[in-house]
Amino acid sequence: MKPNQKLELTWIGKGEEPKLEPRILIEQPEYSCGDPGSGNMLIQGDNLLALKALEQDYAGKVKCIYIDPPYNTGNAFEHYDDGIEHSQWLNLMAPRLKILRDLLANDGSIWISIDDDESHYLKVLCDEIFGRRNFVNNVIWEKKYSPQNDAKWLSDSHDHILVYAKNKEIWRPYLLPRTEEMDKRYKNYDNDLRGLWKSSDLSVKTYSSSTDYPIQIPSGRIVNPPAGYSWRVSKEKFEELVKDNRIWFGKDGNNVPSIKRFLSDVQEGLVSKTIWYRIEVGDNQDAKREGKQFNSENVFATPKPEKLVYRIMALASREGDLVLDSFLGSGTTAAVVHKMGRKWIGIELGEHAKTHCYSRLKQVVDGTDQGGISKAVEWQGGGGFRFYTLAPSLLNRDKYGNWIISKKYNPDMLAAAMAKQEGFRYLPDEHVYWKQARSSEKDFLFTTTGFMTVEMLDGIHEEMQPDESLLLACKAYQKECAHRYPNISIKKIPNMLLGRCEFGREDYSLNIVQVPYDRAEEEVPDEPELAIESEEVEESRQTDLFE
Repeated sequence: MKPNQKLELTWIGKGEEPKLEPRILIEQPEYSCGDPGSGNMLIQGDNLLALKALEQDYAGKVKCIYIDPPYNTGNAFEHYDDGIEHSQWLNLMAPRLKILRDLLANDGSIWISIDDDESHYLKVLCDEIFGRRNFVNNVIWEKKYSPQNDAKWLSDSHDHILVYAKNKEIWRPYLLPRTEEMDKRYKNYDNDLRGLWKSSDLSVKTYSSSTDYPIQIPSGRIVNPPAGYSWRVSKEKFEELVKDNRIWFGKDGNNVPSIKRFLSDVQEGLVSKTIWYRIEVGDNQDAKREGKQFNSENVFATPKPEKLVYRIMALASREGDLVLDSFLGSGTTAAVVHKMGRKWIGIELGEHAKTHCYSRLKQVVDGTDQGGISKAVEWQGGGGFRFYTLAPSLLNRDKYGNWIISKKYNPDMLAAAMAKQEGFRYLPDEHVYWKQARSSEKDFLFTTTGFMTVEMLDGIHEEMQPDESLLLACKAYQKECAHRYPNISIKKIPNMLLGRCEFGREDYSLNIVQVPYDRAEEEVPDEPELAIESEEVEESRQTDLFE
């Protein structure tokens, strides 16, 4: 046996993952809505690049991730080949799942909707990325109202939701809220002052001679536990329960004894099962009806109902927690978590990030969206979100094939982009111009497109404290500047960036598209402003239990 062998899923292209360029985000104020301080973000762009853009600020901070990625039915590719097609889908998912894992909080969880075509491959892939020990459950969701009579084989009536914890040792799902239907099962047949109750079987299917004894009921009849069973409690405990009026013998005193369980004693919620029926969480038809409220001309083929997302969020998050959906689709996840008082980040590629997601979420903020779970949670509007696009690639080639800084970057954008590239945080100091970004209280980054002279460098050094250090990135500098001060390092851009990542690439979607629209190529304005400072930017081009 070869050393270091392990059980793993292999496919064409595994291990050849792209070197992603960490982009900055640019706010588009005309598509932002409501309270700008809400912390909610709607991002238009390739979700792999967008996830990379979020990594620095949000690693370890997301409490719940729900994604509904392309299901890879075979219709997503012009030329269908089983081996290549599966490999491309896995190459789509693997790098995204790795960043999603890093974004999860240590007590967080990820929920992934998928169908039979890739569910088993996805399970093995997630075992490798999240750790098999962190697999929680495979939830079965009944997605259809009735059988599909024209099915060639069996009519598929369910989808899967794979659930993984970041750390299963500490993650626990919350209890589902009790419903009115559950509480209706409790009565008070004997006017007990302790309130509503229901009876539970006194016998258990575990035989023990110590709890196998005859009981004389009030009618005088003698009863014993069924064959192979025994009573749940000892004889002494049973007599205590009788004295406390916690044993029910029926209205005429002739029933087999049962234990009274009071509503006041039960836990506030319910442990979730792994089979979710459509009457509880909705189905595809419910989701399509909800989608027609926002875009009746262009409804997704297989959207998810709001009640399904509500169930997931009730189990995996609490008010104020941060939720992420990087395949936002028509905006269902963001709409639901917004109504539930969570914070959210949603990512979607294409124009329908505006035509579907923006229009839907604006109605949520305005309070005009009264579909889905709105009435159940008494949603009246409020909050807000900011709309972002990805900045273009920092470097591109000129007509001679040389790498140059993109002309679409203004000085502020360049400084912010360089900070992200070098692992600094872009926090410009109002009083000290060269303190644009910092990695610590004493370590700074200064980016300039000007020519750095000795005199300029001397001026910066005079302002620095002895224990401070500076990385200076510029297009060019006098050779005397190179090693002039031990606490100042000077590097030339773009040379310092080459080889780090794939510059100039805008799309990592692998052409897997399963939505009813054409994704237009995105355009970025010539002079967009930085998200954290922008004021105006030109347009840059998605049961009844509650009833």
